[in-house]
Amino acid sequence: MMRIGLGFDIHRFTSRGGTLKLGGVTIPHSRGLAGHSDGDVLLHAIADALLGAIAGPDLGELFPSSDPSLRQADSRRFVEHSYALVRRAGWRVANLDAVVVSDAPRLAPHKPKIRQALGRLLELPPEAVSVKGKTTEGFSPGADGISAQAVVLLERIRRRPQSTVHSPRRASAPRIRRSGGKRSA
Repeated sequence: MMRIGLGFDIHRFTSRGGTLKLGGVTIPHSRGLAGHSDGDVLLHAIADALLGAIAGPDLGELFPSSDPSLRQADSRRFVEHSYALVRRAGWRVANLDAVVVSDAPRLAPHKPKIRQALGRLLELPPEAVSVKGKTTEGFSPGADGISAQAVVLLERIRRRPQSTVHSPRRASAPRIRRSGGKRSA
């Protein structure tokens, strides 16, 4: 059995300065993304995809922007928590496919590092993690921000057969042998 989850997020750039993070990786850029947490749109989209695949609550319900303890929180925390819920529900991630939409900065030089970081978070080999960059050709969000979309495929975790638990024999209990229908003590 398999399940699919879809996640999306979008953030505006800060008016100036800040740190830009995508997929948990710091990307050199003149502006960061505005947000209550670190504003990592890619990790937010991935967390929502994980939660959607298990029909869980959305990211805003688990980590509301009204919670002051989450101010500038590292978004890897959101993915780690969402992934723990996936595992607890008996699933694991088979693959991740994500798209980051932005006119700047260019994503291509950072994709290998982002793929590695996401693979570590989701216990995936690099070949099971796809991250693509797309420009808007001047449309929204264009120069004003970045959006991300992520799809995760989950597969059931195969459960190991449970071993039969034998209670210790009591000294007074007779042993029963099933050969030939005769009982022996």
